[in-house]
Amino acid sequence: MNFDYSDDQNYLKEEVRRFLSARCPIAVTRRVLDDTDLAYDEALWKSVAEMGWTGVAIPEKWGGAGMGHIELCAIAEELGRVIAPIPFASTVYIFAEAVLAFGSDAQREALLPAIARGEIIGCLADSEGPGARAAQRIEARVAGGKLSGIKIPVTDGDIATHAIVTALEDGQPGLFIVDMSDASISRQVVPTLDPTRSAARLTFVDAPCERLGQIGEGERLISTILDRAAILFAFEQVGGADRCLETAKSYALERHAFGRVIGGYQAIKHKLADMFVKNELARSSAYYGAWALNSGAQELPAAAAAARIAGTQAYDFAAKESLQTHGGIGFTWEMDCHLHLRRARQLALALGGLPFWRERLISTLECRNTN
Repeated sequence: MNFDYSDDQNYLKEEVRRFLSARCPIAVTRRVLDDTDLAYDEALWKSVAEMGWTGVAIPEKWGGAGMGHIELCAIAEELGRVIAPIPFASTVYIFAEAVLAFGSDAQREALLPAIARGEIIGCLADSEGPGARAAQRIEARVAGGKLSGIKIPVTDGDIATHAIVTALEDGQPGLFIVDMSDASISRQVVPTLDPTRSAARLTFVDAPCERLGQIGEGERLISTILDRAAILFAFEQVGGADRCLETAKSYALERHAFGRVIGGYQAIKHKLADMFVKNELARSSAYYGAWALNSGAQELPAAAAAARIAGTQAYDFAAKESLQTHGGIGFTWEMDCHLHLRRARQLALALGGLPFWRERLISTLECRNTN
């Protein structure tokens, strides 16, 4: 079975890379990092929406391009390469996928066209503080269609127009769509390692909300949403890891020490080789996950966990080893190494850390073996 991109998908990937090379040089990411008043690059977000990327996996009847998830994976990989400072992951990988998979016809009609046009910025408000996510740790409550509770940290929560919030209704976990323009919601920006992907503390006090799915389905729905998003995140991580390897190799072939390029030394060769191996393992897992996502295969939970683990490990390792390959200059603000290290750490925690996904993978495999 061939898990690689088709010719048309490779062409799309090349066009996305060409577009981002022109519209999202590293200076765009640095501008958002340096300016505390900027949470994301609005011009880039508008351009991405105009290109149709925000609606690439949304069916045409709801205003999207109707292309599919493999094409979305290709776009995610290229966005990861350039460390794009836009809320694409929160909006497209999570919010749009949740509404598309579990929303009612009315919710899809109201939200999906606006997402495709780039008018909606979505976020997932699940965490309520440090520690692994679990249904028994949810304290937010919904009663009479009103939501109350605190969520922290919420990636892109400070700029989101809409949120999907986990909360208890009649003692059962559920998912709820909230319009963030309501006056009953307050936001407080919280500092993060990667300011190019901002985060916030959200406080809801009797905020109007709509249930996503049926009552009591919250854990099943959030589990599926996380699985689907994990694969798309994995492609961003693969893109970032590949870029780290490229920059490390380029520097190793230019930097001279003791009369020869440092790429000729065995220690540097080993670093680059180790990065390549981890990147290829992550890519293989991501491709398998993309197949499971696009085909709706029953292997999706295991494939998502494997892709998430491999992608997180590869990007973190590549970012650190790229920095080490650059030596002392790699630790300076002027170099781009720290930008990838920041994004690698941010993506590693955005959907739950490695322990959470390792446990999911083990549990999924055990369940499969017992059945």
